[in-house]
Amino acid sequence: MGPRARPTGYMENSVSYSAIEDVQLLSWENAPKYCLQLTIPGGTVLLQAANSYLRDQWFHSLQWKKKIYKYKKVLSNPSRWEVVLKEIRTLVDMALTSPLQDDSINQAPLEIVSKLLSENTNLTTQEHENIIVAIAPLLENNHPPPDLCEFFCKDFGKCPRLRLFTQEYILALNELNAGMEVVKKFIQSMHGPTGHCPHPRVLPNLVAVCLAAIYSCYEEFINSRDNSPSLKEIRNGCQQPCDRKPTLPLRLLHPSPDLVSQEATLSEARLKSVVVASSEIHVEVEHTSTAKPALTASAGNDSEPNLIDCLMVSPACSTMSIELGPQADRTLGCYVEILKLLSDYDDWRPSLASLLQPIPFPKEALAHEKFTKELKYVIQRFAEDPRQEVHSCLLSVRAGKDGWFQLYSPGGVACDDDGELFASMVHILMGSCYKTKKFLLSLAENKLGPCMLLALRGNQTMVEILCLMLEYNIIDNNDTQLQIISTLESTGVGKRMYEQLCDRQRELKELQRKGGPTRLTLPSKSTDADLARLLSSGSFGNLENLSLAFTNVTSACAEHLIKLPSLKQLNLWSTQFGDAGLRLLSEHLTMLQVLNLCETPVTDAGLLALSSMKSLCSLNMNSTKLSADTYEDLKAKLPNLKEVDVRYTEAW
Repeated sequence: MGPRARPTGYMENSVSYSAIEDVQLLSWENAPKYCLQLTIPGGTVLLQAANSYLRDQWFHSLQWKKKIYKYKKVLSNPSRWEVVLKEIRTLVDMALTSPLQDDSINQAPLEIVSKLLSENTNLTTQEHENIIVAIAPLLENNHPPPDLCEFFCKDFGKCPRLRLFTQEYILALNELNAGMEVVKKFIQSMHGPTGHCPHPRVLPNLVAVCLAAIYSCYEEFINSRDNSPSLKEIRNGCQQPCDRKPTLPLRLLHPSPDLVSQEATLSEARLKSVVVASSEIHVEVEHTSTAKPALTASAGNDSEPNLIDCLMVSPACSTMSIELGPQADRTLGCYVEILKLLSDYDDWRPSLASLLQPIPFPKEALAHEKFTKELKYVIQRFAEDPRQEVHSCLLSVRAGKDGWFQLYSPGGVACDDDGELFASMVHILMGSCYKTKKFLLSLAENKLGPCMLLALRGNQTMVEILCLMLEYNIIDNNDTQLQIISTLESTGVGKRMYEQLCDRQRELKELQRKGGPTRLTLPSKSTDADLARLLSSGSFGNLENLSLAFTNVTSACAEHLIKLPSLKQLNLWSTQFGDAGLRLLSEHLTMLQVLNLCETPVTDAGLLALSSMKSLCSLNMNSTKLSADTYEDLKAKLPNLKEVDVRYTEAW
């Protein structure tokens, strides 16, 4: 192939689109075939294509470029908005009727209008709506994958104008007669008809739009005040003191403030209410000068307060009530509803949970009862999802920081249901928490009162939690243990589960009694039930070596294995023992020295838990789903590890 031809003569200088006055197809008799004629100042340019298809493609492309240049020029310097609106409608019609098939056909008009909106911030609401409605056919009449989703797949963090445009467009849809139904159809079109959205950036962009819009609802209030409460203070029911006022406790106003038990006494001296008003938000702050209420137990004035009494007493602080104006209220309702819609899609829920895990909302929103009440639906969806990657996002992103679990648990600012959502969250987290015992310890330290109150009301999840606390010896205080037992025996379901616990404890004492064999091998094909039946038949306090190799046991047998106090060697070769069982073993069998997991379905999620088994000397992970990173982590955290088999793994 020879060198590329270099333009010479007249073609040395390019012809700009702005210089083209007219474009015509040559169609007269005896005219050169497949030619275009461009009229420019000072002459014409004749272009000849190889065929009619290419000629038509050139013709429509030049027409498009010429017109887009014209619209950019007209709309960059708007004078009368009636003319601007007319030009936008003509631009949209041109895009919809163009025979060209290219992403830029719909993208270019969107960019022009986005820039127009961002550079003219003084538009009235009506002008905004008129412009958005004019551009709407581009979004409504084109299927998202090739056209619309190209727009939404841009990174909105780098394209703030596009985010603003989308925000305004959704609000315009919400103002139509059908309202949220139209918005719902829009979200459905964004997701696509299949069960999995093919565009990974659509969800983050929609969430970014929602977060920006929700922030805008509280922005004026945020900018007008320098003493907004911190998240920790909101959760504890108080607000930062203002420099111009004496230090007074504040708390969030709940619709039903009658939460004080008959055993508690509360004396309040109410001061004058202060109203901070703006065009969008009205905040009423009620000050109280109240000392901490004296809790009196039923046994007498000198005794410690009962845990249930503590539960029933509201914080001794006053209230901050946030009320939005009509427009901000509609905006907030629209975008919280969109978050609800997003949480209904199974494929979007993991990413949505991850994006919302850091609680990316302004502190004022968390102090707003309407917002937290509406957002509760989203948190409930997370709590109902069996996937750990979803419901684990209910917990905080790091130690010392509150998560949704804290905000929606009894005593949290968002709790309005007497702990029903809290019970749902505890139930799902207990099933897959990285360390069940650690989670129980956290509940015992921070939420024992709410757990007891819910158990007293017959909540089965909380009854199970209290039984587990007793079974795993989580509670050291004898008085607290007696209170838990009394709570369990006060309901039918609690009494039944406590009796079952007592039976298990008696069997455990018999099982752990000194005596019996030191080595035991189960026959192949044995099941979890066979192992349970064997261990219930005598004493196994001396059992040090147990082989379950080539049996049919699963993770379910872990609850029996953790009862063997002297166990040092465990062989699980070629069984169905998985991650859940491995986590349980790592919590209780910390003295285990030899563990064989060859050809088991364990993964990194379970193997990482082995880092707490500091006595391990020999570990066989042959033919498992062990990764190189997890292997390096285990080597660093297991100081006594001498023999390791990682053949046929990624770490080999």
